[in-house]
Amino acid sequence: MPRLLGVEIPGDKRIEASLPYIYGIGPSTAKRILEQANINPDVRAKDLSNEQLNQIIQAITASKLPIEGDLRRELQSNLKRLQAINCYRGIRHRRSLPVRGQRTSTNARTRKGPRKTVGVQRAKEGAK
Repeated sequence: MPRLLGVEIPGDKRIEASLPYIYGIGPSTAKRILEQANINPDVRAKDLSNEQLNQIIQAITASKLPIEGDLRRELQSNLKRLQAINCYRGIRHRRSLPVRGQRTSTNARTRKGPRKTVGVQRAKEGAK
């Protein structure tokens, strides 16, 4: 398995499909990086030479895109900033509710978690 910027990418896939395993690189960015590095996108990742891997790394760093740890830190700091200034989106994040205007009366189970049933208690057997 080739290793790019601290991430192991699958060797048996085409390099165009392997690059999106790096957090922050999607399919279109992967195509653009391979064009800049002058590498055929149909080549398998395990068949790349060290020189070609270095060309890919140089193309990624030249693109000035935040990837992996930098991008994760940036996203976390954005969320913390929204929560700190008590804006609507920050409050929704803090309460683990949908942020972008979805309905919550029904649905929203992915964000809210499993149902928490309230007020349904059975009467005790002895109190008839």
